[in-house]
Amino acid sequence: MAPQDPYTAKTGAEATPQEKLDLFNAVIKPVKTSMLVSRNTDGFLHSRAMTPVAVEHLTFYYIANVKSGKTKEFENDSHVNISYYDPASTNWASLAGTASVTQDQATIDKVWNPALKAWFGDLGDGKHTGEKDDPRIMVIVVKPESIHFWHNTSSKLGFAYEVVKGAVTGDTAAPGELMTIETDEIKLINGLKK
Repeated sequence: MAPQDPYTAKTGAEATPQEKLDLFNAVIKPVKTSMLVSRNTDGFLHSRAMTPVAVEHLTFYYIANVKSGKTKEFENDSHVNISYYDPASTNWASLAGTASVTQDQATIDKVWNPALKAWFGDLGDGKHTGEKDDPRIMVIVVKPESIHFWHNTSSKLGFAYEVVKGAVTGDTAAPGELMTIETDEIKLINGLKK
């Protein structure tokens, strides 16, 4: 029996965890800004554009203001999604995982960039300066449990050809590869990188 989703079956590529990691990094590197999605206490999903200040061993670090309300969302439900989309290549990535927040100064020091001060401002009270020791600063730490991404393997002309060919012949278009990095592979990758 033919698969119910021939596109997924046709675009699912076989690769080692390291090859998947390399392709995943190639997908997200040019994008810079991700969409971080969390669930509010009312149950609704909220997205915000955020640029990770660091990605280390598939752990994503974001700087945020503790007064922004995000802390309550992560305490209510730590499950989050991070997504990337590159309109130039049509590559995309979606990471499902858990988020935690910390105000540990060593963690802040590790990921801090002086340009981040622009997002906090100096309140003029000598305490809320926007520097890395400002009590408003927190780090959102996201650890993915599952990563799905698609990378285009065709030129724009090749992409169009695949789509037209599929529409005319009834064959499924496959202008790229859909890949998954699951929890066991993430653990393996993290173990290799430590």
